[in-house]
Amino acid sequence: MKTVHEVSEMTNLSVRALHHYDAIGLLKPAKVTEAGYRLYDDEQLRRIQSILFFRELEFPLKEIKAILDDPDFDEKQALADQLRLLEAKKQQLEKLIVLARNTLEKGAINMDFSAFDKSELESLSEEVKRRWGSTESYKEYEQKTKGQSDEEKLKTGDRIMEIFAEIGKLRELDPRDKRVLEKISVLQAFITETSYTCTKEMLSCLGQMYVADERFKKNIDRYGGEGTAEFAAKAIEEFCKS
Repeated sequence: MKTVHEVSEMTNLSVRALHHYDAIGLLKPAKVTEAGYRLYDDEQLRRIQSILFFRELEFPLKEIKAILDDPDFDEKQALADQLRLLEAKKQQLEKLIVLARNTLEKGAINMDFSAFDKSELESLSEEVKRRWGSTESYKEYEQKTKGQSDEEKLKTGDRIMEIFAEIGKLRELDPRDKRVLEKISVLQAFITETSYTCTKEMLSCLGQMYVADERFKKNIDRYGGEGTAEFAAKAIEEFCKS
């Protein structure tokens, strides 16, 4: 058995993220001691590997839970897909290394830019996403983003961060303040419009993820100011109570 801190060090997941995964039922510990310490065994570690794989494919946590809890989930197939993606990434990286080395040694720019071509890797990634993206929310997300250019996706991401920046300006207020809750409503509506139907249950999960996942927390705080992610999570919690 391993403690939550040991698992955190092994997997590079924060303790907060592991606590969040427990709270939403994505990763339950094998045992909780009388003192309240979470303990994990090999079965949980295998599940973490699957979770990290689907996170690499940018699946929402709710979708990952649905996939892993499906009685027909094939762990071997998931590992095989992960291996294929890793090998494709390795080949892409090796091409870039060769290009950089040749350019450095010859002192001239190599006009062959094929090493930057990621079409094969992206095609494989999409194939794997289609294989596992069977839940309704992911299907809805795929439908809404189908045909979008990278620029359009960036604009969507920028707009979400603008909303967090607006929330950050209000973080001195009580999270229950009407003005704050109105911004949370705007966030929920935007996610529904651009990605998938964001129910209060889904929004609540997102709110917890915004502080549990260090990447999200840092990015949100970067746009909204220190403490914005924590404040937004509390405001979302209040919003979802109503």
